[in-house]
Order: sequence, then structure tokens, then C-alpha cells
Amino acid sequence: MAVKRASSLSSYVVATLVAAALPFGPALAQSPDVQAPAQAPDEGETQAAPTPPQGSATPDASEREVPALPVPPTAGGSTAKAPSTEPRATEATRNGPASVADLADKLLDAVVNVSTSQGVDRPGRGVPPLEAPEGSPLQDFFNDLLRDRDGPGERSVQSLGSGFVIDPSGLIVTNNHVIGDADTITVNFPNGDQLDAELLGKDAKTDLALLKVEAGKPLPYVEFGDSEDLRIGDWVMAIGNPFGLGGSVSIGIVSARGRNINAGPYDNFIQTDAAINRGNSGGPLFDMFGDVVGINTAIISPTGGSIGIGFSIPSNLAVNVIDQLREYGETRRGWLGIRLQALNENIAKGLGIDETEGAVVMGIVPGGPSDNGTLKVGDVIVSFEGRKVEGSNDLPRMVAETKVGKTVEIGILRKEEVSAPAKAQTVEVTLGRLEDGEKLLAEAGGDEEKPDAGSPQAASNGVETLGMSLSDIDDAARAKFDLPQDASGAVVTEVKSNSAAAEKGVEVGMTITEVAQETVSSAAEVKEKIDKLRDEGRRNALLLLTATNGDVRFVVVPID
Repeated sequence: MAVKRASSLSSYVVATLVAAALPFGPALAQSPDVQAPAQAPDEGETQAAPTPPQGSATPDASEREVPALPVPPTAGGSTAKAPSTEPRATEATRNGPASVADLADKLLDAVVNVSTSQGVDRPGRGVPPLEAPEGSPLQDFFNDLLRDRDGPGERSVQSLGSGFVIDPSGLIVTNNHVIGDADTITVNFPNGDQLDAELLGKDAKTDLALLKVEAGKPLPYVEFGDSEDLRIGDWVMAIGNPFGLGGSVSIGIVSARGRNINAGPYDNFIQTDAAINRGNSGGPLFDMFGDVVGINTAIISPTGGSIGIGFSIPSNLAVNVIDQLREYGETRRGWLGIRLQALNENIAKGLGIDETEGAVVMGIVPGGPSDNGTLKVGDVIVSFEGRKVEGSNDLPRMVAETKVGKTVEIGILRKEEVSAPAKAQTVEVTLGRLEDGEKLLAEAGGDEEKPDAGSPQAASNGVETLGMSLSDIDDAARAKFDLPQDASGAVVTEVKSNSAAAEKGVEVGMTITEVAQETVSSAAEVKEKIDKLRDEGRRNALLLLTATNGDVRFVVVPID
């Protein structure tokens, strides 16, 4: 089932009529002049009929007992209820609202439709000419139908999405994929006004874009709230432009938080069951206080329509990006200059630590902010500026949200010696700029080709272990596998199919530099240390591998 962006508007509009039954209230009060039924007797007992008061007539069967009836609705529209002794929540986000009409009325004017158009080259379609019988009036129709269609030209591609005003001066937030590479961007307001928009900046990594319109007057606007205050089950409201139907309101709850749908490097989506459809992308997700807590971005659907699984960018992530686009027209993210790997149970055991939360440092980028000895390969980062790092996906987002040039405190677990336990330490690093780091990595990457993993590659000094053939790193190996001059350890020359190493992703051309956190300098030394682990009764070998593209990671390979 694919994750689909919710912005692109097809040429059709789908309308579905759904009938819903309104549930009764949880409790109905009895009329004060109707007697409540007597308590039921215990099992095995016989209850005598009640004796009427002296001097009163015995009631007929139709008068003996009247069932309780619901009380008619009051003027306020609610049904009277017996007083409850249970405490009630007072915050709006904790209760399902009886109506969101007043809230929606305050917000609708700040939500806009964003339409775009883009000229796309159109090659000749090769449609043969249509000829009607001589004198037929259909010939003029055919000529008009095929005019300019038998040759190259340009056609206009249009799309619709949503957005919302965040400043009365005319600043509008939407999704990056809504505007794409559009030639013209038009903002349609609920009152019918149409204004051309200028693109101030966009960010593909978070799928956000910032527009500016000149309205000549202050515009209705909305404000960002704190998405960290959201809890699973809180009520939220989406407003947008589904299928071109502007000003549509839907309501639901927060179904989950912190969703990673592989849309980008900083995925931390809010999942909601509020209806989000094509054309809703870029629209706001409100809490019950009327604050924007998310930007609707994507849905999971087999049909393209809402099935109650929608995703919104958290406002706390968006605010920092929007502020940078507003000030600089581009993003300026913090950068540590390290490569990370997720910490799982096997790697934690191999490192000799009890923690399973954090991110393992797998490499230091040469020339980066951390290339000064403050962080080392094998360090486990557990906190950043006092914030807990639960996994390798959390740290890049935390760093990116931090100002470039700031000196930050990083909590780590480090083993000074192989046999010593890991100790908690705090180091300081001054952040660089991610965009500069990406250029540095691109320049250093080059156009190296990977060796053919399918060809048999054995060497005269090769050894075999764990389903791998290994060779020492010499000038011939450096040339054959495009290894850098400073490469050390042992190079993988062959990996047997269905072996433990193959299942763990070990590939030809990778180099092994550590076994069980002990440095190795030759293929024979790798085998020697693995044999030692086997003799000690160890079930797994922790290998430090360097890929052909320079990525470094730990791999836990079972020992046969």
C-alpha cells in the first residue's frame, strides 16, 4: 500500500453520500414524577407484591409500573443528566467537542487554496488528419479539434493544494510538493479574491514552502501551536481544499505520533484519522484551541481517497524551517559531521553496554565539526543539549533544528578500553552548517564504481571465515577495489550466498577494521580473533565494516 501525497487534484471530483446514525447519550435521567423500579431480588428469593397504602385502591395492571422515558431536549439542545461525581477535564483538547462550528468559523478565512500552472514541452503526437466528406460541416470541427496537436508545443499542467496565512502581511505556508517547479502560483481566498504569489523559499527535506502575496490590507491569519503538547487521542481539525472543494472541514483525533513514513530525513509525522484527501496538502491541522499543530502532507490509501490514515508535519518542526525561509530564503541547518547507525540489542551486547536507546557513531566526516577528536567511532550518543536521543532518527532532527555555530553538549557512552565498561561522558561540539557539509561530501565522493559483487575474487593470501573470503590490503587490492590509500584491515573479496555474512549485508569490497572492538590489520588477524570468540563460547562477532562509499557501520554476524 503506497503513501501518497495529498495535493495533486485529478480531473474528476468524487462525491460520496454517507448516512450516519447519531448515538444516544450515555445516560438518560428519569422523570421526577415516575417511580424508579424496585431493586431486583436476590437469586433464590421470592419477592412479595407490595401492599398498597391503607385506604387506597389497588392499581390496575396498566397503572402498576411505568417505564422511565427519556427527557426531551432542553433549550440548549442537550439532554438533562443526573449530576456526576466524577471529575471532568476542563481543557478543550481533552474533550470531544459537541460542535466545532464556532472554532471553524474563526479559522476558515485564513485557509486558502493554492493553484499552480507549469508549462511542459509537448512532443508531436502523430495524430493523423481527420477528413469529412466534401462539403460536410464536420470538417471545421475536425480542424479545430486537431489544431496544433500534430506538432511539438507546450501544454500547461495545473495542480491544486491548500495553504494558510501565518502573518497579516501576506505570508502563506504550504507544501513544497504543491508548488513544485510551477511557473505561476495563484492563491484563492475564501471571499473570492485571487492573488499571484511569490515563492520566498522552499525545503524539500521537510516538504515545506513559504509564499508571499500583496493584498494591500491586513489578512486574517492563524498562529502556530506547540505540537509537543499533543497526546494520542486529542481532537484535531483539518481545513483544506480536497478535490478542489475549498473550505472543507473535517475532524478526528491524533492516532499516533512520531511516524516515520520514509518521506524524508526528518520524518516525525502526526498521524490522524481526520479526513485528508487529494488537495488537502499544505493545509493546517488545528487543535481545539485554534492553533496550527500540523501541516497536512500525505495519506496512505489504496484508492487515493481518505481511509483515515493521514500524516501531518508537526508545527514544532515546521516553525524553525519557516523562520529560516522567511529570513534567508533557504534553510541553514546545524551539522555534526558524523555518520550514525541505529543501536539494537545485538550491537549493544557487542559494545558491552546495557542501553538499547541512542545512536552509534559509525564515522567522522573529514573536515567536519567533529573531526577534532571530540567524538569517536563506537561512541553511543544518548543525549543532545539535555534532550534524550532515543534512536538514530532523532539526532539528525535535533541537530538540524539547532542554530549553526552554536556549541552544544552531547552525552555519550564510551569504552576507553575493550575490557572496560562503557562510561557516561559529556563532550562539546560547535555545529557547522549542513548545506556546506553536503557540498563537502559531494566533492569527496567522486565517481568511484563498486566492484562486481558477482565475480569470484580470491587472493593468494586470502582466508575464509563466516562465509567470507578476506584478503590483506595492499596496492593491488587498493587498485582492484578502489580503496583509499589510508585503508587498513582486511578487504572482503567474496561472500558466499546464504551465508551469515551475506544475510547481514556484507558485500565484496568492504573492509573490516575491527573485530569485537579490537583493531585488526590483516585478514589472518580477523580470522584469529573470530576463532578466539568461538573458543570463548561467543555466539556473535561484532565487526566494524567500511563500505566502498566510505560509510562505516557495525555488523553483528552469528558464529557458526
